[in-house]
Amino acid sequence: MAEQPVLDIDKLKTYFYLDDEKVAKAVDDVSFSVYPGETVALVGESGSGKSVTALSIMQLINKPGRIVEGTIVMNGKELLQMKPKQMTKVRGNDIAMVFQEPMTALNPVFTIGNQITEMIRKHQKSSKNQAREKAIELLKTVGIPRAEDIMNEYPHQLSGGMRQRVMIAIAISCEPALLIADEPTTALDVTIQAQILDLMADMRDKYHMSLLLITHDLGVVSEYADRVMVMYGGQIVEEGPTKELLRTTNHPYTKGLLNSLPNIDKHVDRLETIKGTVPAAFNFPKGCRFSTRCPYVMDKCLESNPEITEVGPEHYVRCYLHENGGIPNDESR
Repeated sequence: MAEQPVLDIDKLKTYFYLDDEKVAKAVDDVSFSVYPGETVALVGESGSGKSVTALSIMQLINKPGRIVEGTIVMNGKELLQMKPKQMTKVRGNDIAMVFQEPMTALNPVFTIGNQITEMIRKHQKSSKNQAREKAIELLKTVGIPRAEDIMNEYPHQLSGGMRQRVMIAIAISCEPALLIADEPTTALDVTIQAQILDLMADMRDKYHMSLLLITHDLGVVSEYADRVMVMYGGQIVEEGPTKELLRTTNHPYTKGLLNSLPNIDKHVDRLETIKGTVPAAFNFPKGCRFSTRCPYVMDKCLESNPEITEVGPEHYVRCYLHENGGIPNDESR
């Protein structure tokens, strides 16, 4: 892409130093970019490093965690070189985040109105009345009825879907260049999930934002993302344009995620699963991090971790199988 990325991450490493001297490599050598107006999905199971990547971008990593290496550049500004006060101005203005559980992200003792107007007044020169008017308009924009009444209510008085809409209203209040959505539809029913995802896509278009969507659901990815990055064991194992990646899967982990989805065109009695679990971040295997669960594991996979390699236009994979023509029998979906 010729244009400059909104967000450019290079060789990011975020480690957690545990009490027993173990080091959990939650994010280990991750690089990617997000371009203006595009939606990029970061996909993987729980424990793969998705949320830690998002928190690293926002610089919200708490002890014993620490960003030990890499760069995070936002619109030409190196975030990791910023002081806390400078980073506070970036959050909300340039980057905003919608967390996966709004009940814990919203303050239970302040009204919805207080929480939205606080963000507006903190980052923009607005009077109380101006901030209140904008907050009401934002609530209407994200599809909340009775916006004036909701301003005076508390988070516990709203449904999960309504709370998530409030979180989106807060996130877009200063029209950031990048919106990070961390599992924004967790614990919501299917119809509300679709509404929230449609809403974020609409807000992306309306405010000309870029969207980094963190999810474990490849069904969501296929409909909303321009590009996909599949994460496993703290690393990106496959990356590419959505249609290309879903059509020509090159990593066994991506294939496993796809095969675990229901398929209306394929009758099966039981959905496939990926055997085993994601290894602990302080106990990754010596070689490929997926080697303990991979049905195609080879001797070299046990000895060394493959480098990420381009296998097609803007399509990359971290797997030795590409040297032999990809996944056996071309079984990718």
